[in-house]
Amino acid sequence: MPKPIIDKEKCMNCNVCVEVCPMECFENKDGDVQVTQPDECIGCKACEVQCPHQAIVVED
Repeated sequence: MPKPIIDKEKCMNCNVCVEVCPMECFENKDGDVQVTQPDECIGCKACEVQCPHQAIVVED
């Protein structure tokens, strides 16, 4: 089962992952982007590919 992981040292909370994820796995809570629905991830890697800070990896 795929799982998106955010590297908090690289993440700038830009919300790109929140916007591109078709399964709405991410959410910005009070300025902090979090993986809130990891079980919904389908492994499309849109978040990983589109993250301008290379702060997301989708593990298989």
